[in-house]
Amino acid sequence: MSNKYKWAVEEIFADVNEWNIEFDKVTKMLDFDEYKGKLNDAEAFLSCMKEQEKVGRIFDRLSVYAMMKHDENTKDALYDSLVSKITSLAALFSANTAFILPELTALEDSVLKSFISNPALSEYDYMLKSILKEKEHVLSENEERLLALSSEAMSSFRDIFTKIDNADLPLKEIEYNGEKIALSHGTYGVIMHGEDRALRELTFKEYYGAYKSLLNTISATYYGNVKKGVFYAKAKKYPSALDKALMGEDVPRVVYDNLISTVTDALPLLHKYMEEKKNALNLQDMYMYDVYVPTVPGAEMKLSYDDAYDLVVKGLAPLGKDYQDLLVKAKDERWLDVYESDGKRSGAYSVAVFDTHPYVLLNYQKTTHDIFTIAHEMGHSIHSYFSNKTQPYAKADYRIFVAEVASTVNEVLLVRYLLATSKDKKLKKYLLSYLLEMIRTTLFRQTQFAEFEQFAHETVEKGEPLTKDNLSAKYLELNKKYYGPAVISDGDIQYEWARIPHFYRAFYVYKYSTGIISALAIADRILTEGKVAVEDYFKFLSSGGSDSPVELLKIAGVDLTEKKPFISAFKVFEDTLNEFIDL
Repeated sequence: MSNKYKWAVEEIFADVNEWNIEFDKVTKMLDFDEYKGKLNDAEAFLSCMKEQEKVGRIFDRLSVYAMMKHDENTKDALYDSLVSKITSLAALFSANTAFILPELTALEDSVLKSFISNPALSEYDYMLKSILKEKEHVLSENEERLLALSSEAMSSFRDIFTKIDNADLPLKEIEYNGEKIALSHGTYGVIMHGEDRALRELTFKEYYGAYKSLLNTISATYYGNVKKGVFYAKAKKYPSALDKALMGEDVPRVVYDNLISTVTDALPLLHKYMEEKKNALNLQDMYMYDVYVPTVPGAEMKLSYDDAYDLVVKGLAPLGKDYQDLLVKAKDERWLDVYESDGKRSGAYSVAVFDTHPYVLLNYQKTTHDIFTIAHEMGHSIHSYFSNKTQPYAKADYRIFVAEVASTVNEVLLVRYLLATSKDKKLKKYLLSYLLEMIRTTLFRQTQFAEFEQFAHETVEKGEPLTKDNLSAKYLELNKKYYGPAVISDGDIQYEWARIPHFYRAFYVYKYSTGIISALAIADRILTEGKVAVEDYFKFLSSGGSDSPVELLKIAGVDLTEKKPFISAFKVFEDTLNEFIDL
């Protein structure tokens, strides 16, 4: 395969030898003892922060390189060893700097406020404001050090699941109509979007059968991950793991509550859509292996990667020529690793490196979904690009809460472009169904996941165990609640929770939902208000982590502490559904 479809990871390090040299260098830079007991002095505080940044920037490059090389081939033991080395280094780095937070927290409020107002320390003002807010949850230096040292052991659950999911999952060849089909995460997605119902059913059962065969191991792994989250929440004196996750991102609880309550109220709309889809597909009984099928057969956009990328560039024209030029630059300079290969990590992601450009992992297939995945992941990357370019290192990394906003704005603008330029009635109906599916999967489905996560953590917080039985039973219950009477939620779908990698980053998935709610509002502003909305949006993209993510979204015109943007999103879903029905 041509190198132009491989990411240019050599721009970070030429090879493993260079990586090892830098690794050895940074291991000698981890002594911060000279700053202990001196952080009440502004000059000493600044010096400590700059030294921590110096180490952090090297560490980031080491970490990202190891992860990317590992994800190219999860079966390669060499890159496993790099990941293990950097994980150990991260624990040591955290332990050696564990005194910083409790020492700053112990300072008088007046001292912290003087630091915040000091122009020489402006890069750290938001961090210091957060410390003021989080004081009650910071432990003593020894306790914080102990928790930091435990991080390496506690981080293994996600790694174990990654191995199960990408290397050990017993995905068999499917024999169908005299042919053998190699089942993988990528081919599963393609088949679920395909028109052959018998093949979908067979693939669905084989795919979930593989997870079922490892369900004891996966359940124990996930239970361990949840117990880890609950332990850290209790140790840091938070009311719950959910509250710790929200407070850790400076997101008010009202945002999460707004999401769950408004989605629950809107479920009749989803039920109506599933009934309409069932009728459009002319099905007497609709199963979960039917829900991803396009309701307009033969209108799937099956483009080569290069053509798909060009389409994305055109579709994002409302964001301006500079944005489009940056997209072209990313492709030409090999920011992306495009195609599926043996051992390669499944799915897609974008990863940012402060001292280089961002990188994107894809597993591109010729589906409409994968065209939108390009737009989605490049939204992440360009958000990181602008934040890294505009903000200092201390403020460049935006909170995960807003991480899904720019990516989803790109998707919404792309589908709006395609709807506006399509003259083919069949394609237009297909695109409307695609927008409905985008909202179903990104808003409704991710909120279903969020409810499942909340159940899992609350169960452990009550002192009750998680088992393969209660996890699967709860997931089946939620699936019936969300999809309603039009869909038969049979036995196999109860195991879907076992394949969701984001569950190992607790309380991440709800941000997809708040992300699309925000994105729908921002995209509407851009398309209706033009230049002023684009300027506000670029201010948001360039804001990094310089303030609370909820406050930063207000720059782009979205206030998630109110129910208005949530209700507006469901109005978009309803209007799109009615237009689809009319066609």
